[in-house]
Amino acid sequence: MLYYLFQFLEDQYQLPGAQLFRYLSFRSAMAIILSLGISTIYGKRIINYLLAKQVGESVRDLGLRGQSEKAGTPTMGGVIIIISTLIPVLLLARLENIYVILLIVTTLWMGTIGFIDDYIKTFKKDKEGLKGIFKVIGQVGLGLIVGCTIYFHPQITTKDVTTETSPTENVIARTEVVDMGPEEKNTTTTIPFVKNNEFDYAELISWINPSFAKYAWIIFIPIVIFIVTAVSNGANLTDGIDGLAAGSSAIIVLTLGIFAWVSGNIIFSDYLNIMYIPRSGEMTIFITALAGALVGFLWYNTYPAQVFMGDTGSLTIGGIIAVLAIATRKELLIPLLCGIFLIENLSVVMQVGWFKFTKRKHGEGRRIFLMSPLHHHYQKLGQHESKIVVRFWIIGIFLAILTIVTLKVR
Repeated sequence: MLYYLFQFLEDQYQLPGAQLFRYLSFRSAMAIILSLGISTIYGKRIINYLLAKQVGESVRDLGLRGQSEKAGTPTMGGVIIIISTLIPVLLLARLENIYVILLIVTTLWMGTIGFIDDYIKTFKKDKEGLKGIFKVIGQVGLGLIVGCTIYFHPQITTKDVTTETSPTENVIARTEVVDMGPEEKNTTTTIPFVKNNEFDYAELISWINPSFAKYAWIIFIPIVIFIVTAVSNGANLTDGIDGLAAGSSAIIVLTLGIFAWVSGNIIFSDYLNIMYIPRSGEMTIFITALAGALVGFLWYNTYPAQVFMGDTGSLTIGGIIAVLAIATRKELLIPLLCGIFLIENLSVVMQVGWFKFTKRKHGEGRRIFLMSPLHHHYQKLGQHESKIVVRFWIIGIFLAILTIVTLKVR
């Protein structure tokens, strides 16, 4: 809204300084400052409100050190993240941008599912919360919306660009960006660490018959649904000890912010020889707002936590990360960038699968880990949760650096 206000003031009254709001870098900086301020200053008020309403966490006895002390800690703190993200976005982003619209829908959609789950757990005293089938339906529904929008919406495109170098009067090379044709609708994505690193999902079906390429949505949309479901569940499983999900997510989101910014910038996308995605740079506003909200939330969520994000936060964050990766055509980097989410997911799958297999074979279920998800395994080994969280953050930073390196290493 402020973007449109200052644009009007600049156009009509030539207000000094109003042109700053035209710059993506300025609005991104403002977004992270504003979201950080809202989450830290007003976060405490929301926590006090949750305490007054007795929205406390009911903790099951899993035999973990310090677990009983967490009982009664306010949950549903994900509303702090959601509010702190959406307010700067509504104020500073171009709201007609399809990517911004898609991210707002994702936030509200997954936030609602998570809120219902937390509400049932807290107020209905049902520890299971929202039945798993309904969560999956919600995740599939969002994946369907995202997949259809990205595939069919005319403003979600890619464009080929190149540079042209010519000498000036001083015999100094001058480089100019040359437009290489119209925007294209396609299902192209990026394959990491490969020289010719673009792959079109349509090729998965067009090899049968070239005319089948127009039916690529049959392949593309289910892939989007799978990614949204997997990443949101991964973020949900990671939210098990103080600060782990929020800190890991902040690292991932900031990394995706770099990809969104360079992919939406015609000069840098050409310099890095990556796919140019028109209008995608506007996602940087949303990303910086979310990053600020997550860091501000960590003020209260680090050990010992004063508030938990609950499914309201974890499902929302996971959904947003999935959509950001798909929108920037970097979804094949998710196993690397979201490695923390992946190993948490895999630890549960491996534990449950091995337990069921050994129970059928030996009559007694056996375990790979002392407890899953993986962070609980280290707790069982006697490590303090603060040490586990920081080490997971370090791994997350390392994976983020490797992900950024893929911009040049092929």
